[in-house]
Amino acid sequence: MGAAFLSSWPWDNLGFFKYVLYGPLVGKALAGRAWEAASPDRWLCLLLALFALRALTYQLWSSYSNMLFLTRRRRIVRDGVDFEQIDKEWDWDNFLILQITMAATALYVFPSLRHLPGWNTGGLAVAAVLHVAATEPLFYAAHRAFHGARLFARYHALHHSNMVPTPFTGMDEVPDFVFLAHVVDVMQSMHVPFVMRTFASTPFAVRAFLLPLWPIALLFMFMVWAWSKTFVISYYHLRGKLHQIWAVPRYGFHYFLPFAKDGINDQIELAILRADRMGVKVVSLAALNKNEALNGGGTLFVNKHPNLRVRVVHGNTLTAAVILNEIPKGTTEVFMTGATSKLGRAIALYLCRKKIRVMMMTLSTERFQKIQKEAAAEDQQYLVQVTKFQSAEQCKTWIVGKWLSPREQRWAPPGTHFHQFVVPPILGFRRDCTYGKLAAMRLPKDARGLGSCEFSLERGVVHACHAGGVVHFLEGYAHHEVGAIDIDRIDVVWEAALKHGIRPV
Repeated sequence: MGAAFLSSWPWDNLGFFKYVLYGPLVGKALAGRAWEAASPDRWLCLLLALFALRALTYQLWSSYSNMLFLTRRRRIVRDGVDFEQIDKEWDWDNFLILQITMAATALYVFPSLRHLPGWNTGGLAVAAVLHVAATEPLFYAAHRAFHGARLFARYHALHHSNMVPTPFTGMDEVPDFVFLAHVVDVMQSMHVPFVMRTFASTPFAVRAFLLPLWPIALLFMFMVWAWSKTFVISYYHLRGKLHQIWAVPRYGFHYFLPFAKDGINDQIELAILRADRMGVKVVSLAALNKNEALNGGGTLFVNKHPNLRVRVVHGNTLTAAVILNEIPKGTTEVFMTGATSKLGRAIALYLCRKKIRVMMMTLSTERFQKIQKEAAAEDQQYLVQVTKFQSAEQCKTWIVGKWLSPREQRWAPPGTHFHQFVVPPILGFRRDCTYGKLAAMRLPKDARGLGSCEFSLERGVVHACHAGGVVHFLEGYAHHEVGAIDIDRIDVVWEAALKHGIRPV
């Protein structure tokens, strides 16, 4: 206990509040107008500026090294930086607090030091030479030892696992699986490793420190809208295969602009064709990239390019399975909004096979009857069209595929649980009800290199459509999973996910 205490920083347990330790110095600098040449406290400006420059250098290097669209062919170590390593580096700047504290203490104890020049070019050159001479041999020796050990361990593991080692080529390798995502909004665009790696390693939430950066992120949005193509965001390894997350440079609101539809489909199509040329096995479409009104759940691309070798997957089969397996055993009746959507149709047809009464909220009798006719004759009675929320005031299981206002939620009886597949998810206005999250699953424990969270999900958890693509790849399915959901495959895909260690949250 004592050794651990002596080896840790005194401010280790303060978390973000450790920066309060700078308060007295900042306060004195402001009170003494330290930025003025005649101020006796001008040395404080130098100390604080050195800290800011050191922090900026760290941030810029971290951002550059995580810009995989620029650096992936130049990386020495192929493994990604995982959550454990990021947590270890979370308090990288503890030594800066120590340095500025010691410097300030020395200047107070020895006032004569304040009259030394703040800059000396000759002294800087000498210090640089001595620093390089002293540290370069040690650095390269440590570098060779570290990477030599890692390479030896890698080939040792390959030898004993009867795998054939491939030439070590850094990150210049073809991914086997790609999850094709898009940006949600301006705030969420900052939740990527090349902006702030530590922030990206936690579930997304709007934080106060993001607000000053919002104008910069907005400018970046216009830039990528005008010039960018699909690019790599992050990656991880699973079962010895490389999985990458690519981002279509479009934001959520773009998908609802009529004039932007063709441009978005062009971006998705180019990404699929690029993946096909590279030899990617599966491309899984995220969220709005598979919107029915946009491209028919991916059917546009497979119909246009019938000879694709890459499999295009919307992942909705597993999404439906996740929602269905959340419904408690013994449920006899559910109420559903968004009932005639792709997911709503599949869920309704699956439940009616289980003899569960489904109140399908829709004003379109034609769309309801089309779905009802798909059910077996003996099961059609379990599908019921309703047009008002009052019809569900005795039903405690709501499946939400369309946004619900507080007024609409009010019709649910106390104790209702809201299962959701609506994007964005509804807000929990009712304290006497419970609200499920969007369908998601936890990746297997042997996934390596996970270092960023998928939107607001926990570490190691991905959206069900992402997990669905992973299952498609691991199972080696030869078909495209696009368009309408095959009801007969819901249980098949669910069992396959569990078999591969992909678990419900």
